[in-house]
Amino acid sequence: MIEAGSAIASEGEIASIQMIVKEKLKAEICSFARIVKTDIDAVIKSEAQSIHLVVPTSEIHLKYKLKKTEEQVLQMAVDCVQYAKNHGLIVELSAEDATRSDMSYLKKVFSEGINAGADRICACDTVGVLTPERSYAFYKELSSSLKVPVSVHCHNDFGMAVANSIAGLQGGASQVHATINGIGERAGNASLEEIVMTLVSLYKVKLPINTRLLYNTSRLVSRLTGVPVQMNKAIVGENAFTHQAGIHTHGILANPLTYEPINPELVGIQRRFAAGKLSGTHGIRAFLEELDLSPTDEQLKEIFSRVKAIGDKGKKVTDVDLYTIAEMVMGLPQLKPIKLEELTVMTGNKITATASTRINMDGKLLTEAATGIGPVDAALNAIRKAISQTTEIELDEYNVKAITGGTDAVVEVSVRLKKGDRLVTATGVHGDIVTASVEAMLSGMNILMASTLRNKANNNINNNSIHKGEKKDEKRRN
Repeated sequence: MIEAGSAIASEGEIASIQMIVKEKLKAEICSFARIVKTDIDAVIKSEAQSIHLVVPTSEIHLKYKLKKTEEQVLQMAVDCVQYAKNHGLIVELSAEDATRSDMSYLKKVFSEGINAGADRICACDTVGVLTPERSYAFYKELSSSLKVPVSVHCHNDFGMAVANSIAGLQGGASQVHATINGIGERAGNASLEEIVMTLVSLYKVKLPINTRLLYNTSRLVSRLTGVPVQMNKAIVGENAFTHQAGIHTHGILANPLTYEPINPELVGIQRRFAAGKLSGTHGIRAFLEELDLSPTDEQLKEIFSRVKAIGDKGKKVTDVDLYTIAEMVMGLPQLKPIKLEELTVMTGNKITATASTRINMDGKLLTEAATGIGPVDAALNAIRKAISQTTEIELDEYNVKAITGGTDAVVEVSVRLKKGDRLVTATGVHGDIVTASVEAMLSGMNILMASTLRNKANNNINNNSIHKGEKKDEKRRN
């Protein structure tokens, strides 16, 4: 089921729910509503199939928020359930702040609601005060006494939303409410990806969910909501399958199970090795080999030493930094196949941000223009569009932070780029955010393209060697 919004919020919300319904997804489309008939009318207008009808049940909510008696709220709930059912809606009757409510009153509300036609019920841990053992007992008591499906709905105020959700399912709840990336009010709701992978991997529950889409879905939601995913977020965080410490990278290279509980590909992520002061030579060599660089043992020691020196200064070592160090130590020409010849960005009040660019791609001039929601978006869209004429490089992650304060702040932009199955990180630092963004983008793109060119060059050398060997063999035979 997808709770697509709260229809009463606005006409735009109603239109959005209608659009989702028209997609004919393999899901029941639901709308949130209070125990108010105007809310239910908005849900009916939205064409949603079901309604998440929420009734406050705790003393603190009744006394200070609704300012009504238990009997008044109970009657409102019953009336609204009947009204929704009379208009053809599937009804999930949900008790707000259920875990701080009197259990006898809570059961009464649910029982009367079921008698009025509610198809299922939900008990909300609205302020996240459950613990796993209490969650198990709480949902066990409800599910054993009520004859309709029970949903567990947990918030993360104490960081236990996922654990409490799993315990609630163990107690007898047959449905679970969750959000992508755990987004939600305050500390958020229970994270869908964490619940799914816990059930699939640790409890061996078979679910009709394509887990390989979890990472991409996480990134999509993050982009659309503007809510970043914390780097150390379980399952879908950038660091979830990134290894830096020497002891870890050594173990991973020997057998990934040493430091990974699941294969990252199960959730659509690729394993990465990062360089830093904790790095070991095994991880650095593995990363460089992925980019078709094969340093000697002596060269690797020098690269390793320089990486440590940068890390000791408190600086994050990006993939571009490591690649550049390797080129210098190995005496390789610094290949920069992508050169920015020209970039023009136009933006302003009531003007759609537009950028045009001319790029020299290994001797070939590529010209493109693009629009965006701002000057940075437009500039990066134009560059990606130009590069796509020759190769496909995706922007997987974009982050910006101010290094100095004030309106003239120097900003640092970090990007993660993807080409095929290769990922690289790069940064750009400048007083102008567009310039910093473009600098980071081109630095990462150049690494990916330089790697491709070196790989082709190595293949040509090997092929020429094979052909020369074949000619020598032919001369001997003659």
